Amino acid sequence: MEKLDTRIRNHDREIEKMCNFHHQGFVDAINELLKVRADAEKLKVQVTDTNRRFQEAGKEVIAKTEDIIRCRIQQRNIATVVDRLQLCLPALEMYSKLKEQINGKRYYSALKTMDQLEHVYLPKVSQYRFCQIMAENLPKLREEIKDISMSGLKDFLESIRKHSDKIGETAMKQAQQQKTFHAALHRQTNVSYRKPMYIINGHGSEDENGLKSKSPMLEDEETEEEQVLSVQDLVDFTPVYRCLHIYSVLGDKEVFENYYRKQRKKQARLVLQPQSNMHETVEGYRKYFSQIVGFFVVEDHILHVTQGLVTGTYTTELWTMAQSKIIAALRTHSSYCTDPDLVLELKNLIVVFADTLQGYGFPVNRLFDLLYEVRDKYNETLLKKWAGCSGTFSRPTTTAQSQ
Repeated sequence: MEKLDTRIRNHDREIEKMCNFHHQGFVDAINELLKVRADAEKLKVQVTDTNRRFQEAGKEVIAKTEDIIRCRIQQRNIATVVDRLQLCLPALEMYSKLKEQINGKRYYSALKTMDQLEHVYLPKVSQYRFCQIMAENLPKLREEIKDISMSGLKDFLESIRKHSDKIGETAMKQAQQQKTFHAALHRQTNVSYRKPMYIINGHGSEDENGLKSKSPMLEDEETEEEQVLSVQDLVDFTPVYRCLHIYSVLGDKEVFENYYRKQRKKQARLVLQPQSNMHETVEGYRKYFSQIVGFFVVEDHILHVTQGLVTGTYTTELWTMAQSKIIAALRTHSSYCTDPDLVLELKNLIVVFADTLQGYGFPVNRLFDLLYEVRDKYNETLLKKWAGCSGTFSRPTTTAQSQ
C-alpha cells in the first residue's frame, strides 16, 4: 500500500507538471475561442441578414419565374388554338359564305356550298361543339331553302294566272300579224310558206331549208313595233328554274314536278271555266281565248326550257281535256247569241285562236270542225235578224256562206 501510495504521488506530480506545462496554452486557446465566439456571433448575424435579403430577392425571382412559366403555357395554348383555328377556318369561311348566299337569295349556290361543307369541311373538325351545331343546322337550312323556293313558286303561279290573258293576247296578235303578212307575201310571190312559229317563245319564221329569215315587209313591221314581247318579257320564270334546281339537288325533283303539274291543272280548270255572261260581248270571248292561249304558251315555254318538268304527253293530255271543255263552252254560249255580227267575230276569234295554238304544235282539227257549227249558227242568226227587220226575206245563202 505504501508503494502504491508512492506511485500515485509520483503520477500526481507528473500530471501536475504536465498541466502546468500545458496550462498557458489552454488559457490561450480559451481566450482565442472566446474571441472566435464574438466573431461567430457577428458572422451568424451577417448570415441571417444575407439569408433574409436573399429570400426577399428570391421572392421577386420566383414571381418572375412563375410569370414566365404562365406565359410559356399561354404561348403553348395560343399556338394550339392557332393550329385548331387554321383547321377550323375553312369550315367557318364556308359557313359564312353559305349564310351570305342565303341572304343574297342565291339558293342553288347555297346548296352546293352546303354539300361541300357537309361532306368535306365539317368531318375534319367534327370533334368541336360549334361544328356539331353547324352540322345540325344544315338540314334546317335545306328545309328553309325549300320553303322559300316553294313560296316563290306559289307567287309565280299566282302571277302567271294574272298574266295569262296578256300573254295570250300578245300571242294571238302576233299570230294574226304573221298570218296577214304571209298571206300578202303569198299573193305577191305566189310561193307557199309553211305554218309560221310565232315569236312569243323566241321562235321566228323559217324557210324551206329551216333557216330563219326576214323580209323587208317584216322589217317594216318591226320598225313600227320596236320591241316584240316574249314570254320572258311578260313573265319572270326565275322562280320555276330556281325551285326546279333546288328540288333536283335535294333529290325531290319528282315531288316538285307532281306539285307543279297538279297546281297547273287546277289553274287550267279555272282558265277553262268561262264567265256566265261571256256570250254577251266579243270581249268576253276574246278574254277567254287569251287566257287559254296564255296558259298553253307558258306550258310550251316550260316544256322547251326545262327537262322533265313538263312533258309532251302531259301537255297533249292537258290540251285534249282543254279542247273538249273549250268546244263544250263555245257551243253552250254561242247558243245564247242572237247577234250575227257577234257570231262572225266569234268565228274570227276561233280562227286566230286555232292558228295560234297550231303554231305551237297543238292539234286543232276539232276547233276547225267547230267552225262549221259556228257557220250554221251565223246563218241562223242572220236569217232571224233579216226576218225581224223586213218581215219577209230571201235566204242569203251565198252571203252567209262566204262570210
